[in-house]
Amino acid sequence: MIIKSATFVKGVVGTNEIFEDGKPQVIFIGRSNVGKSSVINSLTNQKKLARSSSTPGRTQEINIFLINRSFYLIDLPGYGYARAPEEVRNQIQKMLYWFLFKSEYDFKKVVLIMDALVGPTKDDMNMFDNLLESGKDIIIVANKVDKIKKTQLAEHLKKITDVFKEHKVIPYSAEKRVGVGELANELTR
Repeated sequence: MIIKSATFVKGVVGTNEIFEDGKPQVIFIGRSNVGKSSVINSLTNQKKLARSSSTPGRTQEINIFLINRSFYLIDLPGYGYARAPEEVRNQIQKMLYWFLFKSEYDFKKVVLIMDALVGPTKDDMNMFDNLLESGKDIIIVANKVDKIKKTQLAEHLKKITDVFKEHKVIPYSAEKRVGVGELANELTR
């Protein structure tokens, strides 16, 4: 699939009629500062569609993007550490879990993004287990593969694929555009 158009629609913090308009929804989730915005920007070939920041926890609402006028890419706030007051962090986590596990919205796929160098963290595994338990169709993106020495890349990827045996793992680099086409194709399957 080629992404020809991608536009920011709106940011929301709760229920919204857009989630019920019949267009498929693809969710992007990952720890704070794992590079979700960079993945979205490289996937859509737009440098500033999703705002990226070096500050963990910048995304504090559910950001909705319309892709090829046919489906929504939904960027959720990161889980784990965020540089924000505890009350704000708690509100974000409650919104996140409500949206993913309590709302009755139907998601086509959930793209779980993790750092390929770090590998799956306790927070990543907790999120994965919850997604799996709730029956979500999960794709794993091992982001930032360009940060790993070439001699160590296969070893890092094997550790990740061993953990997620039954799920698609896509090695990805927004900077080097590795995995962009593969992820775009997975979103339409």
